[in-house]
Amino acid sequence: MTRPDGFAAYITVTAAYWAFMLTDGALRMLVLLHFHTLGFSPVQLAYLFVLYEIAGVITNLSAGWIAARFGLTATLYAGLSLQVVALLALAQLDPSWGITASVVFVMLVQGASGVAKDLAKMSSKSAVKILAPTEGGGLFRWVAVLTGSKNAVKGCGFLLGAVLLAAFGFVPSVLSMAAILFVILVAVVIGMPSGLPVGRKDAKFSEVFSKNRNINWLSAARLFLFGARDVWFVVGIPIYFYAVLSDGSEEGNRAAFFMIGTFMAVWTILYGIVQGWAPRILRAASRSEVEILALAKIWVGVLILVPATLAALVWFTPEPSVALTVTIVLGLLAFGGIFAVNSALHSFLILSFTDAKRVTMDVGFYYMANAAGRLVGTVLSGLTYQIGGLPFCLAAAALMIAFSWFGTAQLKPRDKAASS
Repeated sequence: MTRPDGFAAYITVTAAYWAFMLTDGALRMLVLLHFHTLGFSPVQLAYLFVLYEIAGVITNLSAGWIAARFGLTATLYAGLSLQVVALLALAQLDPSWGITASVVFVMLVQGASGVAKDLAKMSSKSAVKILAPTEGGGLFRWVAVLTGSKNAVKGCGFLLGAVLLAAFGFVPSVLSMAAILFVILVAVVIGMPSGLPVGRKDAKFSEVFSKNRNINWLSAARLFLFGARDVWFVVGIPIYFYAVLSDGSEEGNRAAFFMIGTFMAVWTILYGIVQGWAPRILRAASRSEVEILALAKIWVGVLILVPATLAALVWFTPEPSVALTVTIVLGLLAFGGIFAVNSALHSFLILSFTDAKRVTMDVGFYYMANAAGRLVGTVLSGLTYQIGGLPFCLAAAALMIAFSWFGTAQLKPRDKAASS
């Protein structure tokens, strides 16, 4: 079978993105669990990731213009390089600095990592629009494979981070990841084939802000969708499981680290697998745009039910038990599968609504909203858990998904959107 034009560049971009997301997932788990054992409160743990998400908002807003001006390979290389620097910097952390200095330092390093992540993410997603075949649902398939495999790899990173922390400690784990990512960066720079745009000198920053109503409403829906995930995922669930699983001893902590890392990994890997299979689940190749938009509204509506049900269950069962923990795990895995289909639909729609000339601008704007959602979810994750525990986190998730449903309901087929 003949490979489509641009396939080699697509594979190289995907491999680079995999390497980045493996370290990104491992780093998040390392930071969360390491600083929780140092006595950080849920709100303080959330603070560690706030600048990471703020950096994502700013980076995505400007990265679309940077890529349009200097080319997608430049932003991809910059993202990988900056992540290596962030990992090396984090290895310099000294516990003797005290909580305040440690929080500030980690926030700054996480901010750099956030810039790196979104440079790499925007580059990879934009490349798909340029490289994917236009016939037979090729765009949906290629973006679903890239995004789904990325999330599966990030899930492996969660487990990797927990295992490395338990086995080797914080600093050796961070340094080893920096070394591996640097080797991969060199290999990608050497082996990157042609096929990606090199940039255009007339690109203006003002072009970043979209005038397309579909892209604006989809971006709003994306903001609330990802806020609904992170409001329980970032701080709430890991700390809840730690309280249930650990007895406070060193051995108990290690066992809890492994169990938490395993859950986060399985959840994210499942999410990635379902996302990759979304075109087949939805039979997207035979669907019209009107049908895809109708499915997007249905799937986000179904998603509301999961956190709402879990919130009520945990609220009326205040004492943790094995049965409750198993139910929470199964419920959140179901959330992950439905969430994955919603995310895949969004990822297809943003590339469908834009055109090749504006792709980096529109994708950057869209992922700016994505990062803003993660920022809101991250802050609320620590805050809601500290105020009302896991039920508050899950109730906030249900409310945010309802807002995402409203944004999705405003989307129109391209011909009707253009005439409105």
